[in-house]
Amino acid sequence: MSLAMTENEITLAIIQALKERKLKQFQDILEELHPYDIARQYEHTPNKHRNKFLVFLNIEQLKDLIQELDKEDQLEVLQKMGIEKSSKVLDMMENDDLASLMTDLEPEQIEELLGEMKQEESAVVQNMMTYPPETAGRVMNNRYVWIPKYYTIREAIAKLKHFAEIAEYLNYLYVIDDEKKLVGVISYKDLLLGSLDDRIEDAMFNRVVKADVLTDQEEVAKLISRYNFVSLPIVEEDETLVGVVTVDDVIDIFIQEANEDIEKLSASGKSIDFKTNPFVAAYRRLPWLVLLLFIGLVSGSIISNFEDTLQSVVALAFFMPLIAGMTGNTGTQSLAVVVRGLVSEDLEFKEVLKLIVRELWVGIIIGITCSILIALIAFIWRGNFALGLVVGSSLLITLIIGTLAGTIIPLILYKFKIDPAVASGPLITTINDILSLLIYFGIATAFISKLA
Repeated sequence: MSLAMTENEITLAIIQALKERKLKQFQDILEELHPYDIARQYEHTPNKHRNKFLVFLNIEQLKDLIQELDKEDQLEVLQKMGIEKSSKVLDMMENDDLASLMTDLEPEQIEELLGEMKQEESAVVQNMMTYPPETAGRVMNNRYVWIPKYYTIREAIAKLKHFAEIAEYLNYLYVIDDEKKLVGVISYKDLLLGSLDDRIEDAMFNRVVKADVLTDQEEVAKLISRYNFVSLPIVEEDETLVGVVTVDDVIDIFIQEANEDIEKLSASGKSIDFKTNPFVAAYRRLPWLVLLLFIGLVSGSIISNFEDTLQSVVALAFFMPLIAGMTGNTGTQSLAVVVRGLVSEDLEFKEVLKLIVRELWVGIIIGITCSILIALIAFIWRGNFALGLVVGSSLLITLIIGTLAGTIIPLILYKFKIDPAVASGPLITTINDILSLLIYFGIATAFISKLA
């Protein structure tokens, strides 16, 4: 296959090979593709050719394909393959991927999938399914190399070579005692540099960074990121080694957590993607938006209460959307900064106080800058110094309040063990709208004699 071929040209070549039943030509094309690209090509293949696409794949390619597909497509492919092939593929898949695949499935579907697997592999996956979702136990896998502490480096290297094909990463060897409790770790580099007759317990690193099976997956991801590991050992309460979480799992965790936060920040609730039915997408967004609709009615009542002020100075209406919009924007910006920071930081009281003071200064600097600009615009436009003063001072105060609201609300929720991302952007925006209108019309009413 030519490396210069575009994705569309590859798709056409694959379809042509399937039509003409040319297995070798099909495999020649796939040899140059990564698993992700193979999955993309499968998705681009018309339904009438998909069965043949699966038939032309070997077991290793089928395993790679399934691990790159969405859950619905994974189940569809497993059903199309038949029991014999699907059982082999399931046995080869990473156990953490299998546990993820079975999450939210009906008990009958889980039982059917587990029934197709080898008893040993099935038992491992069933055990993983007993751990709560989004914990280390649910995302770990058992394909790692461990060695007894009494091994020599020569014996360790021999075992490493023997299990090289099934181990996902070969950067570390985990050292256990007679009760399979984690007691140390040794890197592949240390094995190469050490004397072949040295004992592992003399060469290993005793202070092991690890996580408990019930540790939240986000905390596990932070540990791996903090220490620049490619894998992290996972232990039971009694220090028994039961699995590892690898760096590719961490990438998936960060993406998952980021998507969840984005969904909550946008008040869209459950996951909505490009394939979501429009009625389902609308149903998932409506509850928050209806709530905010009724909260927004407060803004309308505020405006109606200051109707006399508006009638006296019609120019105030021109700046009203600007005041409310700018306040909501600064609040949403601060909210995004805090939520993003909470993902990677463990905030203590001093850090929280420092963050609030920092955001207060940010609000003051932004407020002064924007208020001076808008005051000058108002004065030049209407030739009224009082109007510029009212608009400028209102914007200054509301921007400071908006920034603090976007900072403090998620921190309060975090303190009470509530996901701070539920302090959604639309909610903070609506609250800031109400506050900004109260401040704006309150100041305008106080200076009404100067404005009229």
